[in-house]
Amino acid sequence: MDNLELICFQMISNAGMAKSTFVEAMQEAEAGNFDTAQAKIEEGKNFLVTGHGVHAGLIQKEAAGEKTDLTLLLMHAEDQLLSCETLEIMAERFLAQAKRLAALEAAASQQ
Repeated sequence: MDNLELICFQMISNAGMAKSTFVEAMQEAEAGNFDTAQAKIEEGKNFLVTGHGVHAGLIQKEAAGEKTDLTLLLMHAEDQLLSCETLEIMAERFLAQAKRLAALEAAASQQ
């Protein structure tokens, strides 16, 4: 396995971990565990930052004149990072809406 493949797998692994924690965050939010959901979002962000850091290393090398071969594996790794960013936004919005719904339900039950 060459260096580019290892870098791609690092990106894919971190994106996968981030996606999993963002999904867990939405599940926790749905269950009303808002603090746990927020912690899961932060955990996912850390994985995403790590994945982007690995990717940034490739960009820096290319900017310095070191050519990077465009492979299907690299495209897949980049796609995983991009889709992960979307899931991050969705998890944050889901948490906000779950909190709002809980507040509305609490207010309605007091009437």
